[in-house]
Amino acid sequence: MSVPSATKRLTTRDIGRLRQRAEPIAMLTAYDSVMAALVDQSGIDIILVGDSLGNVVLGYETTLKVTLADMIRHAAAVARSTERALVVCDMPFGTTTDPETALRSAVEIFQQSGVQAVKIEGGLAMAPVIKRLTDYGIPVMAHIGLMPQAVHQLGGYYTHGKAAESAERLSQEARALEEAGAFAIVLECIVPEVATAITAELTIPTIGIGSGPGCAGQVLVINDLIGLNTRPAPSFAKPRADAAGLVRAAVADYVAETKTAALQKRAGAA
Repeated sequence: MSVPSATKRLTTRDIGRLRQRAEPIAMLTAYDSVMAALVDQSGIDIILVGDSLGNVVLGYETTLKVTLADMIRHAAAVARSTERALVVCDMPFGTTTDPETALRSAVEIFQQSGVQAVKIEGGLAMAPVIKRLTDYGIPVMAHIGLMPQAVHQLGGYYTHGKAAESAERLSQEARALEEAGAFAIVLECIVPEVATAITAELTIPTIGIGSGPGCAGQVLVINDLIGLNTRPAPSFAKPRADAAGLVRAAVADYVAETKTAALQKRAGAA
């Protein structure tokens, strides 16, 4: 398979055009320079610098301890190392409490990292926040369904939209966020039929994760895709490689070789 040439960086308009011509949108996370460059060179459309770096990189149980400084540092590394993909940075917990706080935080992200858009978790309450940012000229990707930043309020991780009331609420949220100016919406762990229906209702792209194939695009955590984990991947993620196994094998070989060489040197000196 040929890799697309890096002629120009994709924009939010380009992502919208993919939806218009029914071309699926491919999105992955990245948190560091090397991984971002590899993902970018492979032809990905969108790279998300997710606050999932709290779980994947920083060793936290949830995303709630990730700071604005954490996001800016990792987003800058990704933006510096990519040429083609649209780079989106998550706005971490506590930075979207009101429109003005969110605007200040988003401006700081843009000025210090070089990304092209931010992502905000939340439903109807986030509509005024998204409108404030988009009115200011900051592209925003929305995010509804399972929202890791609200894990305690939601009562854990589970599939959303099973009940008719829940499905209708998700639909209302999606329409409100599109109207507020979001250029795309992540639908996380939503009943596939509901996610498909929401996608049909909107003109902007939906990006699914654990929400079935009916969305306009799909996103995965890069570590889940390549099998670079110490814990099992989510049920909806199909690892395409065993990067963790390769690392373990390489390190074990290095350890064995190093210790053997040291023992041989000592034996020769005896």
